[in-house]
Amino acid sequence: MTTAFVRSWKSLAFRGVIALAFALTALLWPRMPLTAFVLLLGIYALVDGCIAIAMGTRHIVRDFGWILGLKGLAGVGLGLAALLLSRTMIDLLALLVAFWAILIGVLELAAAVALRREIPGEVLLGVAGVASLLLGFAILVWPKAEAAALVMLLGSYALVFGAATLAQALRLRSRLQRSGSGGDSGNFCAPAPGTFPPRPEH
Repeated sequence: MTTAFVRSWKSLAFRGVIALAFALTALLWPRMPLTAFVLLLGIYALVDGCIAIAMGTRHIVRDFGWILGLKGLAGVGLGLAALLLSRTMIDLLALLVAFWAILIGVLELAAAVALRREIPGEVLLGVAGVASLLLGFAILVWPKAEAAALVMLLGSYALVFGAATLAQALRLRSRLQRSGSGGDSGNFCAPAPGTFPPRPEH
């Protein structure tokens, strides 16, 4: 596992924090105007997608960078769709959210499998992946849900996703502290040479 990925815990933590902020806003204000919700969703997806792309470009080594890159591109695409689509096309936006969530879920699970022997807390990636899949399939099964229900559904997903992502970041920080290395200082995904040895199997 590259040191760069583990050192990028601050970037991962920021993704968790913005997901939690989105979740709290949605859960505390489930009947927000549709325009406000679509704007909030678009901004969240864009920011999260850009961070994932930035992380992916720092992890070309091994086979993990493409997963982050795809997640980022999916997020940016959803964000642009949310900001540019007409507000009368909410049904189409809901379907785009469903497919985005399913894609993200598959990629999170792929990352959990790929990194299961190399980073601490890889199960948290799996938790985030399962939450994404559940969101996607729930929207596909219930495509005509009223706006308030959709807001609550997305808020609940973001709460689980954000908590799992933040917990993963904190475990990576703990790994760095034990190894005597520092994290990325101010820059997202600051690269660092070297590798961590894989975790011993029990």
